[in-house]
This record gives sequence, structure tokens and C-alpha cells, in this order.
Amino acid sequence: MADPHTIHVDIVSAEGEIFSGAATMVFAPASQGEIGVAPRHAPLLSMLKPGEVRVQTEEGTEQLFFVGGGAIEVQPQQVTVLADTALRAKDIDEAAALAAKQRAEEALKERTDHITQAEALAELARAAAQLKIIAKLRKVRG
Repeated sequence: MADPHTIHVDIVSAEGEIFSGAATMVFAPASQGEIGVAPRHAPLLSMLKPGEVRVQTEEGTEQLFFVGGGAIEVQPQQVTVLADTALRAKDIDEAAALAAKQRAEEALKERTDHITQAEALAELARAAAQLKIIAKLRKVRG
């Protein structure tokens, strides 16, 4: 029988599985705002926006992941994050995120068509989310 004080979490992307294990709490950037999921949570299905997924493990540690969007499915004893892209927070390339942010800002200044602007805004959101996670990691380590 499953432990009633934990919930199984799977974080996967097209590249493969990023995390699989038990957690006491999961936080994710749902489309309407951040959600917190505890064991025995009511079933839920939501889109994800670019941002940080935090997994609090049984050992009391917190693992951070970046997702570039996707979906989250919650069942009482299972959380599945299906991410467009996903990285462990420690694997985020700060230089690449800064370069992507700069490219997106330049594309927005050029006043191109609506599709290009939408792509630039999406890229800007992903880069900003990655940089926010990097700043948070520095604060924790500092």
C-alpha cells in the first residue's frame, strides 16, 4: 500500500524522464497561477506556463526544476508533469538564458508581425523563468 504521507511524482519531457520519486509536496506554475499539491489531492488537469517546479522530498530537501510549459495531471497518489522542455535547476545555462532574453527583447523592439512577437514573448517568458531560478539557487547557496 502507498504511503499516505507522500505522493509519487514523475517529471518527463520529450528528452526523457527528469525526476521520479516520492514527495511530500509539489509546487508547479499552472496556467492560472502556482498550485501546491499534497498527497491525496483531488484529481486535476492543468496546462503549465514556463517556470519552476518544486518537489519537497521525504528527506526534507527541495529539488528545483525548470519547465518550459506543458501539462500537469494530479491524482490522489500521483503527479505527472509532462513538460515541453524540462531541466534540473542546477543544469540551466545562465549565458544561454541571458542570450535568449536579449534576442527576444530585440525581436520585440523590431515591431515584427504578430506571430514573431508571440514567439518572442514566449521566449522572453522562458528566459525570465530560467534566470529567476538561477537567482533563487544563488540565494539558497549564498
